Amino acid sequence: MSEASPRGTYLVIAEALRNGIEEGELVDDLPSEAELGDTYGVARNTVRRALKVLEAEGVLESAPGAGWRVVRGGDRRTLVERMIAVIEEDSLTVGSAYPSEAKLCERFGVSRTAVRRGLAQMEGMGLLATVHGKGRTVRALPASAGRS
Repeated sequence: MSEASPRGTYLVIAEALRNGIEEGELVDDLPSEAELGDTYGVARNTVRRALKVLEAEGVLESAPGAGWRVVRGGDRRTLVERMIAVIEEDSLTVGSAYPSEAKLCERFGVSRTAVRRGLAQMEGMGLLATVHGKGRTVRALPASAGRS
């Protein structure tokens, strides 16, 4: 990458990879981290950060010994979108307890760090509130939830 990105170089690379996947340029296995680093002119660790972003979104999966692969079929929504959908899918109402970090990790097959980032975004959107010692509760319903 020739110019410094105000957004974070790894996020720019993640976006480029996401676009390549959506446009069908990347369909199965991705090039190695070293090859991607050469392509984008960045360190392997920067590429790894970009891949982790896409993994948290459910777009890519890591196959030990084989590299990174595009997730076929399944849910293409971001992790945050899937976490917001939990409110409607589980018929939660304002004041209901939101599932724990551990249950969300298990449900979505992602790391606790990814879940915590999603929860922080949801709290920032005003959808969840954290009560010390009691966990998180639904503070507001998402705009997509049907309201009477």
